[in-house]
Amino acid sequence: MKIKNIIIICLTVIFVFGFFIWGIIQPDIEISQTERRKLTPFPEINTETIFSGEFMSKFDSYTLDHFPLRDSFRSLKAMVSFYLFQQKDNNDFYCHDGYIIKMEYPMNKKSVDYALGRFQFIYDKYLKDKDVRVFSSLVPDKNYFVSEKEGYLSFDYKEFADHVKNQMDYAEYIDIFPLLELSDYYATDTHWRQEKITDVAEYIAEKTGTEINSDYEQKEVETPFYGVYHGQAAMPIKADKLYYLTNDVLENCKVKDLETNSYIPMYDMDKLQSEGAAVADPYEMFLSGPNRSILEIENPKATNDKELIVIRDSYANAIAPLLAQGYSKATLVDIRRVSPNFLGYFVDFSNADVLFLQSTLVLNDSGEIK
Repeated sequence: MKIKNIIIICLTVIFVFGFFIWGIIQPDIEISQTERRKLTPFPEINTETIFSGEFMSKFDSYTLDHFPLRDSFRSLKAMVSFYLFQQKDNNDFYCHDGYIIKMEYPMNKKSVDYALGRFQFIYDKYLKDKDVRVFSSLVPDKNYFVSEKEGYLSFDYKEFADHVKNQMDYAEYIDIFPLLELSDYYATDTHWRQEKITDVAEYIAEKTGTEINSDYEQKEVETPFYGVYHGQAAMPIKADKLYYLTNDVLENCKVKDLETNSYIPMYDMDKLQSEGAAVADPYEMFLSGPNRSILEIENPKATNDKELIVIRDSYANAIAPLLAQGYSKATLVDIRRVSPNFLGYFVDFSNADVLFLQSTLVLNDSGEIK
């Protein structure tokens, strides 16, 4: 018995000090590919940071971020929570039929109203009393399809949509909820799949009074797609397959970044791989990702001279190329990247269809909107 206790103590000491030494000698990692974020660097040591407590606070974050086998322990903790303790969620994430879903609860009315206030500003400044048609549409997050029947917390999506419609009474609401289902989204990411939303694009085009080509060639991207939820939930879910759609119209379209006055690819294959300190997010292949404030899609094969302006978030990146087929020009504006006060310098709102296409995720957490 005495020998057994000695062995246990020795193994415990080896384990504790082994990981301590491992953590010291291993090189620091700047970014976490799985969590899509920068890791905490080693804090600055000086008299001020030590006596203020700042050093120890940041050092605690540093040690947690750089603990050896951190991702493996995160996955182990998630699996123990789900499969051993039978918890319904782990840090607000849960799995359903191979999909990782994050609970969205409660409805942040203050956040929603802030976003709607900025949309109202755009309408009053650029659209009111103008010859334009204004539309709005909401993209639900994955929680919408599962939460009620599986007993997970969520806000009332009907109440959410009704509130948006009532506040945006100047816009015709296009309800796309009935056209969507869970399989239209990536299993490991927040976004919808372009190849699955052609019916949504056709429905929006119909409601706005235009027509789009429904014949596409579907192409598969070789890079496996691990979405943002894969790293955050730390669950061993297999990678998604990433596809994009093209045809003769889309291949002839030109995409211009008005901020840099340069042309960019419709589908940017360079975004499939990490570059320097930037974390790869393969979904950013659609129109080069969410960091572009104002884009123009020029369609030389258009059969009309109509223009579309989309006040959008990143969900629009996948559907905008499809919608652009029905217009001579489509302008995409992300007011998380550019202030609505300055849109008049870049965008001509005259004689255009204007679509406010936003996700419930962004409206419920609208702090980035300018």
